[in-house]
Amino acid sequence: MRPLPQHALLLCLSGRLDTAGAAGLARDLDQYLHQKVATPRLLVLDMTDLAPPSTAALHALDERTRHLARTPVPIITDTPQVRQVFALTPPSGLRVHPSLAAALATLPSHPPDPAAAPATGPAASPADSPREGWSEGPGDEPREELQNELYGMRAKSRTSAVIGIAQGILLDRYGLTGPPAAFALLREASQQHNVPMRILASAVVTAPAPASDTAWFPGRLHTPPPHLDLLDPAEAHLRDRHQVLRTFVFEAITLADADAAEIHLTNRAFDDALVLEAHAGLTPAYRDRLALVTGPPALCALACADAHACFVPDIAADPHLAAAAEGRAALAGGTRALYAVPALTDAGHCIGTLTLHHAQPGSWMTHAQRTALRTLAADLAVWRSWYRRTVILDALEYLHTHAPDAARASSAPSAFAPPGPHRPHV
Repeated sequence: MRPLPQHALLLCLSGRLDTAGAAGLARDLDQYLHQKVATPRLLVLDMTDLAPPSTAALHALDERTRHLARTPVPIITDTPQVRQVFALTPPSGLRVHPSLAAALATLPSHPPDPAAAPATGPAASPADSPREGWSEGPGDEPREELQNELYGMRAKSRTSAVIGIAQGILLDRYGLTGPPAAFALLREASQQHNVPMRILASAVVTAPAPASDTAWFPGRLHTPPPHLDLLDPAEAHLRDRHQVLRTFVFEAITLADADAAEIHLTNRAFDDALVLEAHAGLTPAYRDRLALVTGPPALCALACADAHACFVPDIAADPHLAAAAEGRAALAGGTRALYAVPALTDAGHCIGTLTLHHAQPGSWMTHAQRTALRTLAADLAVWRSWYRRTVILDALEYLHTHAPDAARASSAPSAFAPPGPHRPHV
């Protein structure tokens, strides 16, 4: 058993689960799934080194997890025989994943509410408590709520500005009657192609004007999704931006033995500034400070500008970073060492960064881990480039082809009141 980021515990199983082993597993599951604790943790089962479980083991797993059908316990296994066992008789409270990163990407972003459901982990000491979202005591709760509200307002203001500009472009281009009609068109395209509204709005703002009345990008070729060993097609479709980025985050944490991680991607609507797009294990204050990075001393900005990995073994001993707001926010969140690697295209252009956090100062990664992180960052660049020229452009084409219908609908007279000067006064 070992703690994981995202308020989770990993229970590693190996060998064979016969009848006696199934009884021991049932006791462990009872302990970790039903114990009432103040700081709950979610449970992940690693069956990578486990032989195909016996009927008794399957019964124990099903009986102890059946009540978790809405939030299944993740199981990790890449063994075909074990995956086949669960495929034949899938327990409702369990979900099989090919890797730890894929499993962690399905967990909720915030700790479970111990008052709302049974906790899924043992009581934790203050040192073991999650780094995200917990206050030190009852007196800190109102202050934390106010801070989180402030952070949310700042994030909303950044998003609203881009969406507002995109609405203005659509109003002018397609003759829509008002901002509500433009917003409705953006929302429809966003939902149809599962593209976040702010991402679609940024594309509207930065894309060239449509080339013709019938197609925004005539003659565009659709390229197939890139092959990435990171994802199992059954687990997360490469068009699901949120799921893909979360999986990259947890894969980075797993590869680097890190305590937290973040992904920044460049955004043309913000003059190619780095925007925080995915994270795990970061405090709200740190996320707020690094939400939009325009340049150094943030390590992600240095890695992007240099197109090379950057490492700070001890933030407190670095005179520039320690004195900056970014460094103070990292130290306040429990980070002492940082490692940032750029996501580079084949042409050497940086489209984003992966940043790893470590709670202890000093070098903590091996050469093999650093090499694996560079490979992961390269995969991130490949996926991002494909997503931009495929999924984003599909959503823009949807906007362009459906805008005339939206214009006609927004200018049609109301069906609830007769036209003309004799409309009754209400």
